[in-house]
Amino acid sequence: MKKAIVTGATGAVGTALVNKLISENVETLVLVRKGGRVNKIPQNPLVKIAYCSLDEMADYQNTDNEKYDVMFHLAWAGPYGKDRNDMFLQTDNIKNELEAVKLAKRFGCETFVGAGSQAENGRLKDGEKVSPTSPTNPDNGYGIAKLAAGKMSRILCSQLGMKHIWCRILSAYGPGDGAHTMVMSTIIKFLNGEDCDFTPGEQKWDFLYNGDIANAFYLAAEKGKNGAIYTLGSGKTKSLKDYITTIRDIACPSAKCNFGAVDYFPNQVMYLCADIEDLKRDTGFEPKIDFETGIKNTVEWYKSQVK
Repeated sequence: MKKAIVTGATGAVGTALVNKLISENVETLVLVRKGGRVNKIPQNPLVKIAYCSLDEMADYQNTDNEKYDVMFHLAWAGPYGKDRNDMFLQTDNIKNELEAVKLAKRFGCETFVGAGSQAENGRLKDGEKVSPTSPTNPDNGYGIAKLAAGKMSRILCSQLGMKHIWCRILSAYGPGDGAHTMVMSTIIKFLNGEDCDFTPGEQKWDFLYNGDIANAFYLAAEKGKNGAIYTLGSGKTKSLKDYITTIRDIACPSAKCNFGAVDYFPNQVMYLCADIEDLKRDTGFEPKIDFETGIKNTVEWYKSQVK
């Protein structure tokens, strides 16, 4: 891979991916909407920024006849909160995924890598790892749209003679995360010296650092099999209580964690872990950043943003 196109580069995973591509000396065209957080995109001679929103991709032309190798499509409208069940918004995302494939083809890409989600699977049995072959029974519009986008973009890539890879992300964390995420919101509260209320924290969870996710996307593009679905995680779990305690010990050791002060949600998912054997076998991927190191990096990043 010498040249790549990236959408969603202002998000935490997208920013990490652009940094990964820079480290691999890959020329990168970043497509961002006007008014987007362009300041989040790493500045480097290898990075070119062009303004193109999701709904403008159909009309975005390769006027310079440049040839790219891979397109990483991470952009998605409405991934959080109530927007997840905005059915019209989520349906638009499916069309945008297909327009991204067509754009990739116009720019000469041979490989299209899309960003999926564990939401495509819905609830699995407790203790069952999320694998590429796990049942897919999404229970919200976001998960349904991601599942459809993955399947339909795979068919379109086949029709256009392109390689297709779909990377389902479980639980990401790291620099660049929004304040709405569990990890970042907890970091912020502890840095403010707050005592925090939590559930008992017995859930077994699998977190993967944004930099490791970026590396997985890169390796999937380079070495992944055509038509493959890869589940992105560490492949290991710890209790949420252990994760939160690690965050507290790094951010504010004097803060108090009130475990059990909050009830579990109805139908609380108690186990979430990725089966990454296919990813490891096909690409050689191995997680490199342990949770403690990742939290230290994230805390330092957040402090640098609020100075």
